Amino acid sequence: MAFRLKLVPTHTEFDFFRHQWLTFWAAIAVTVLSALSMFWPGLSFGIDFKGGTTIRTETSQPLQIETYRAALEPLNFGDVLISEVFDPAFRADQHVASIRIQAQDDHPGAMGETGIARVAEALQAVDPDVRIVSTESVGPKVSGELIWTAVWSAIATVIGIMIYIWIRFEWQFAIGTVVGLIHDLFLTIGLFVALQLKFDLSIVAALLTILSYSVNDKVVVFDRLRENLVKFKSMPLRDVMNLSVNETLSRTVATSVTTLLALIPLLVLGGDVIRGFVFAMIWGVFVGTYSSIFISKNIVLMLGVDRDKKKIDPTAKIFGNKVEVLDADNRG
Repeated sequence: MAFRLKLVPTHTEFDFFRHQWLTFWAAIAVTVLSALSMFWPGLSFGIDFKGGTTIRTETSQPLQIETYRAALEPLNFGDVLISEVFDPAFRADQHVASIRIQAQDDHPGAMGETGIARVAEALQAVDPDVRIVSTESVGPKVSGELIWTAVWSAIATVIGIMIYIWIRFEWQFAIGTVVGLIHDLFLTIGLFVALQLKFDLSIVAALLTILSYSVNDKVVVFDRLRENLVKFKSMPLRDVMNLSVNETLSRTVATSVTTLLALIPLLVLGGDVIRGFVFAMIWGVFVGTYSSIFISKNIVLMLGVDRDKKKIDPTAKIFGNKVEVLDADNRG
């Protein structure tokens, strides 16, 4: 007999509305505080948003990223990101590294010649064969444009998701989903403010990925809710919602755990380049699951749902005054 692992029982009867006002309003309060924290004390922006210099080096020796990082640390340049550049066109003995250094107070734009010379000297102390092949700079103007591009990307994503949910379900579901996504977005940003972790373009990518992950979980819950609203026409809306969350709980937990199984090794072994991205994703799994269970459905309950099955189930066919809901086998 095959062994089947169950993270939660198939049938659960948890009352997710037992402390609904505490779980809901506490989350709303934390969301507001997280939004305000963006202005004070503010995010610790990385090189992408603060500007800086990118130095490309080349050597015939195998790269040791940690050795490079240790060599540059005494220079006190602040935020320094080092990554190896891979290209199929490179020779077997051609090892290229990209070193990104934040803008310095004495040189807001490109790093001065003295600073670049110090970098070259420090690297040659650990690898005499290394040489600098190119330098590029990102000024404050470009950095400001990147910040607004990131903001508009997040806004466009949320609006697009709201329109999809509105078309797929009802406007109440769309509002509940958007509130849940805003909760996920600001709580992730608030965590980076609280821990003063570097916030760069990779974190923006993580935020957009978190929104996609979170909306997927909410659609599953709402889809089951829509089915149960047709199936249990006389059951109070609160009880139907509670039943729907219980019925999808095993799927939610399984999805979250399997996602974490992939992310945690990346957090431990992935290195500094992707660590911020992975950390944001792990946090997003937790807040996304929380908002699906305790935030979005509470919004829908407050707004109420029109339980006319012509509106609840778009697969219904109308014949005169009679409404017939298609069987699952006939749904295309």
